[in-house]
Amino acid sequence: QLQAFGGGLVQAGGYLRLSCAASGRFFSSYSMGWFRQAPGKEREICASINWNSGVTYYADSVKGRFTISRDNAKNTMYLQMNSVKPEDTAVYYCVADTVQYRWNTNMGSFGSWGRGTQVTVSS
Repeated sequence: QLQAFGGGLVQAGGYLRLSCAASGRFFSSYSMGWFRQAPGKEREICASINWNSGVTYYADSVKGRFTISRDNAKNTMYLQMNSVKPEDTAVYYCVADTVQYRWNTNMGSFGSWGRGTQVTVSS
């Protein structure tokens, strides 16, 4: 199971850190990611990270502002959001791949979802 938390209201230009706690013995074997969905918009992938933090991916919209990381010893993944913008307002979901030791940025590969956390950026 995945549980995202840390969302809230933040002013534009500010920062926020999301966390995702995962249960299960094999957290360290799966690539993970953060998706988001804004009202009236399609779901998009923000960032993803492979099982040992060796590879990361960022959508162009967040590159240079967001940083994804994970701590396998704590079964936790993070998303540090800096210089946030109103267009970052969305529900953020932590997701996990369904196949061990697989890396790609195909959204369809991330079949395990947690409950989202709302991020609202005020202008």
